[in-house]
Amino acid sequence: MTTLIKENIMKNLLTLIKENFTSFSKDAVAQIEKGNKAAGTRARKVSLTIEKALKEFRKKSIEISHK
Repeated sequence: MTTLIKENIMKNLLTLIKENFTSFSKDAVAQIEKGNKAAGTRARKVSLTIEKALKEFRKKSIEISHK
């Protein structure tokens, strides 16, 4: 895989992380401030997606830095 492709993958992952974090933040605030249990469930679910995307970003970042 070329560096350019890896960089594009990283950009896509960064976009995914930003979008999911926005969703996470909104739902986490709703749970904390309003006691919305469903929002808490959504926040926990999206946190797993963020975690996976961060791990993948880290993996690609390391691959690029070693070239």
